[in-house]
Amino acid sequence: MLAELLQFLVSGLTVGAVYALVALGFTLIYNASDVVNFAQGEFVMLGGMVTVFAFAAGVPLPLAAALAIAVAVIVGLLLHRLAIEPARGASAVTLIIITIGASIFLRGIAQIVFDKRFHQLPAFSGADPILVAGAAILPQSFWVLGGALIVFAGLFLFLERTLLGKAVLATAANRLAARLVGVDTSFVLALSFGLSAAIGAFAGILITPITLTSFDVGTLLALKGFAAAMLGGMGSPLGAVIGGLLLGLLESFAAGTLSSAYKDAVAFIVILGVLFVMPQGLFGRRSVERV
Repeated sequence: MLAELLQFLVSGLTVGAVYALVALGFTLIYNASDVVNFAQGEFVMLGGMVTVFAFAAGVPLPLAAALAIAVAVIVGLLLHRLAIEPARGASAVTLIIITIGASIFLRGIAQIVFDKRFHQLPAFSGADPILVAGAAILPQSFWVLGGALIVFAGLFLFLERTLLGKAVLATAANRLAARLVGVDTSFVLALSFGLSAAIGAFAGILITPITLTSFDVGTLLALKGFAAAMLGGMGSPLGAVIGGLLLGLLESFAAGTLSSAYKDAVAFIVILGVLFVMPQGLFGRRSVERV
């Protein structure tokens, strides 16, 4: 029984860390631009797919991963420049539709450039499971958890200890006031898209050795990342982390105790539950006034 609980716990935290990274991408863009970016999952897909194909072409894995992150950042910047920036001032619904359209477009391009098959990367430090109290834990799970922890810590230090990070926070708090004190808000918005793309691609690279990847994996990941962001409180970086981990644990225990057929339904139940019971999420503000 203890071994099963530990197995569910580690599995839940592993997938929850990925959801948390996706939710963090949602939060970064939402805070800076009020846009709910449903193309966030495609950044995860690009991270995995570009790494797989670059590695298959003979590029060393670290360089292939760096190339994948660079490609995702470029796509994120182009999304901001060509789709979001021209629609500045449009309604929230219009912006959401734009990001959904961008997601469909990126999936179509990926289907043409890559293929429709599932792909896997080799585990970073071997595929033999480690036995802990009777539970078999994949070494890649530690890479996912450790990588996610580094991203969370790095992003916290960036936002709290650097001048550019404070500019991001100022833009999130009040864009007009930030502009009046000399912050280049257009650059900050572009930076937010680039950062969220890099975080998403990094998540895709970490998880591909465990879950495989294909051109269409981003859709479900975007929905689950959105559910995690809502659970934690849309706009709260801490909420994104906690929400992602909680969602991963809920999925893992639901799959282990009920049936794996219900695993993907957990995210939608979470979205409905948050909307009905706690619209502001666990760490969200009860009322937000945007100027």
